[in-house]
Amino acid sequence: VLREAMHSAFLYYGIANGMDMGIVNAGLIPLYTDIDPVLLKLIEDVLLNRDSRATEELLTFSLSMGKGERKIDDSEKNKWRENPVEQRLSHSLIKGIDQYVEQDVEEARQKYPKPLHVIEGPLMDGMNTVGDLFGAGKMFLPQVIKSARVMKKAVAVLIPYMEAEKQKAIAEALARGEAASTADMYAGTFVIATVKGDVHDIGKNIVAVVLGCNNYRVIDLGVMQPVDNILDAIREHKPDIVGLSGLITPSLDEMVYVAQKFEKEGFKIPLLIGGATTSKMHTAVKISPQYSGPVIHVLDASRSVGVVSSLLDDRNRDDFLEDVKEEYEELRDEHYAGLEDRKYLSLEKARERKKHINFCANPPAPRPKTLGVTQLRSYPLEKLLPFIDWNPFFQVWQLRGKYPNRGYPKIFNDDTVGSEAKKLFDEAQEMLGELVAGNRLVANGVLALYAANSVGDDIVLFSDDNDRSDSTRLEVLHTLRQQAEKESDGAYLALADFVAPLDSGIKDYIGMFAVTTGIGADDLIEAYKVALDDYRVIMLEALADRLAEAFAEAIHLEIRREFWGYAINESLETEDLLRIRYDGIRPAPGYPSQPDHTEKRAMWNLMAAEDVGISLTESMAMLPAASVSALVFAHPESEYFAVGKIQKDQVVEYASRKNVPVEECERWLRPILSYDTHI
Repeated sequence: VLREAMHSAFLYYGIANGMDMGIVNAGLIPLYTDIDPVLLKLIEDVLLNRDSRATEELLTFSLSMGKGERKIDDSEKNKWRENPVEQRLSHSLIKGIDQYVEQDVEEARQKYPKPLHVIEGPLMDGMNTVGDLFGAGKMFLPQVIKSARVMKKAVAVLIPYMEAEKQKAIAEALARGEAASTADMYAGTFVIATVKGDVHDIGKNIVAVVLGCNNYRVIDLGVMQPVDNILDAIREHKPDIVGLSGLITPSLDEMVYVAQKFEKEGFKIPLLIGGATTSKMHTAVKISPQYSGPVIHVLDASRSVGVVSSLLDDRNRDDFLEDVKEEYEELRDEHYAGLEDRKYLSLEKARERKKHINFCANPPAPRPKTLGVTQLRSYPLEKLLPFIDWNPFFQVWQLRGKYPNRGYPKIFNDDTVGSEAKKLFDEAQEMLGELVAGNRLVANGVLALYAANSVGDDIVLFSDDNDRSDSTRLEVLHTLRQQAEKESDGAYLALADFVAPLDSGIKDYIGMFAVTTGIGADDLIEAYKVALDDYRVIMLEALADRLAEAFAEAIHLEIRREFWGYAINESLETEDLLRIRYDGIRPAPGYPSQPDHTEKRAMWNLMAAEDVGISLTESMAMLPAASVSALVFAHPESEYFAVGKIQKDQVVEYASRKNVPVEECERWLRPILSYDTHI
């Protein structure tokens, strides 16, 4: 604290005296005005050599700080409350303090001629500071979202008065026979939506908050938005920019379709693309060519402000768009050149080089203790807490430690983000305590274990362990095989390789599960939105996702040790579980080992997952959003892998096995096709 305060004071005086270059750790520089006045005086005495005893006095003070003797009492902490209302509002926004905002806004409203002036004046002054600090890396996403919460509550106080003034102005204008209009106080209007079939909105919500903090009017349409809803919103709100978000791979095609509709409508509105499944390459190759307006991929929320401001800056817009155009042309050239350079094995050759497991020498796991379907309703949330992987949680909040402080819990030691990460973690623990104590979220799950054998690249499930014939065939799970040529002599894998072939006569089995911790989340989120609390909305969504992944870890452990029971002697710490140091794998449809989301249909039919409250959208996203599903393979030689790009010969054969048109297969598998198709 002392060193950081000295740096801040030194910079303050250095800049004031002409210093225009410095190398500092911006994340550790406190605001000069935030330094404890007693400490600041001692530091300035040293820096400015104002007192011959300055060094000794500062040293004495530093020792008391180390012993915890120097504490700031409440009256000193709240001294900012003595400042003028403008400064109090700005302080509340920058510090994310919502305790006094209603009373301060009301005081300001009575001071200013119009309620709009309160927004345009002290409130926007504070939010501009927040935006500048975030852009400079001096504030972090959790702090920004808290600032947005304060801003929303402040504006909510003023809205009734602004509406009354607006109606009065309209009436007066009409009485004079003039057109009624009101000045727009925003830097621009931004419509954002998660596309049809996709239920994930945490990233979208963060972008909406960050843009709102930078004085943009954000129209958030929500999740699962068909293109017609997006078009209607454009006609109604006349936005300057539109943003599309998506997490699952089918959303990529939907984004292409939206771009095509924009082109058909003759729009020229900039289109921003974001979400975990999106990429700059896909945007450049698949989406941008469909729309003559600007199409730009945005990596995360922290980049959105820069992109939006560049698009709306008349001075820099053309140069910015020209740079994007050139970059995307290069990416397209790189992509198509890569397609020509890549080599693939035919499906027949790839199967010849499949992974051959000696199931006689290394037999499958024994018969499960429990065959069939088992439901787990109202699973205790407290049992999931030890299984939480906190690393993705900090990634959601865009807090990333640097070596050697990457990852949880080392991130708390990071010089830049450590303090904020610890504060965020403590607040997450507080919310988790509320969720557990109040049973605010319901955790439901279902698992199933079946007799199974592989037939080629398919896995056939049977209802009778002792009669594995066509008459007892329950379902077929279809798998895809690697085809991209390898430099090594490695096998060309498919998930079916990890299950004993039917013609071997060896009995094998397969498991599957679906879990959710999102039941009840929608009601909580709606309550937080009514309370204008974006911070708790995003915190809840992030924690619900983490709990769902923890549930997957917990149920997989119970399958291994109890329901299947092939690892009853397994004894692993949580860290070892998260590092997959157990026998078996749990690949999920839609992910690299099985990129086909439609395989979930077979799983849902077998498990009756909707009976425990987990359904599928038309794009095969799971509802509630905080849900996880996977297949369970037990053989110790099973491994995770990425299918990668596949050739048309496999797509044609795969479609035949699934008894669906080739075009339908191509639609679902488009992200992994090694050839181009038209949407």
